[in-house]
Amino acid sequence: MAIQKNFKARPDDIFVVSYPKSGTTWLKALSFATMTRTQYPLAHHPLLSFNPHDCVLLVEECFQKGLISKIEALPSPRILAIHMPHSLLPDSMTSSSCRFVYICRDPKDTLVSMWHFREKSRPKTVEPTPFAEAFEAFCEGTSAFGAMWDHVLEYWRASLRSPERVLFLKYEEMMDEPVGNVRRLAEFMGCPFTEEEEKGGVVEEIVKLCSFEKLKSLEANKVGTQGGPGFVVTNDSFFRKGGGGDWKNHMSPEMARRLDAITQQKLFESGLTLGTVSVEAASSDDASAHGQ
Repeated sequence: MAIQKNFKARPDDIFVVSYPKSGTTWLKALSFATMTRTQYPLAHHPLLSFNPHDCVLLVEECFQKGLISKIEALPSPRILAIHMPHSLLPDSMTSSSCRFVYICRDPKDTLVSMWHFREKSRPKTVEPTPFAEAFEAFCEGTSAFGAMWDHVLEYWRASLRSPERVLFLKYEEMMDEPVGNVRRLAEFMGCPFTEEEEKGGVVEEIVKLCSFEKLKSLEANKVGTQGGPGFVVTNDSFFRKGGGGDWKNHMSPEMARRLDAITQQKLFESGLTLGTVSVEAASSDDASAHGQ
């Protein structure tokens, strides 16, 4: 791949990483707002005028579009995004001191979000994909971006080996405690909040600026597109619903139990849990483990 051969990471680069549709847009906004807070007053921040994906460039997309020079022209420290599995990262990333902020999400919600996203960006000449078909591909690890569990586990293990280089976040925990997690994010990126900023409510202001409701209401996220030839995505596609639990509106109890059971099996003995696992799935897994 061209990225492995040609991408040159800098020691102070920060990469926002995720399996697609796991909270990437939100994490891009939070990371960018946190890192650039001394450059831009929050009342006049670029996120008020530009989509988060315009503020934090996706490395893969820049290579596909021939926009490598755009990345190279960014001043340090750069904040960029990637979707690549950890095992495919170029040597310049893995051998340097650059850092990775990884976010993951309940696989059930990731699947639903991805299905809606791909259907909205689907060319009119392409037939719709029934949700049941997308579900099967996701369970089998044959969807467009491969098996989610492999992607997550690679970064999870990297975070255990090198916690100073990989910050592992969960979407649901970010939703529950956004302020505390933004503090963690700032510490990890090397720009912790000062006592004065804490007293002035800067952390809370960043959370407010990057909230789903705020970003969705902005004109920059209602118009315009991302992507390129063959895959054009409208900016409003990134702000469909927000939050978690939408899988309940798309999956039967049997589908949810099946996906939960796969997740349990894939993450077995890793020390990692993802999302909410149904009691039925847990019982089924226990029974299998005991040969019942």
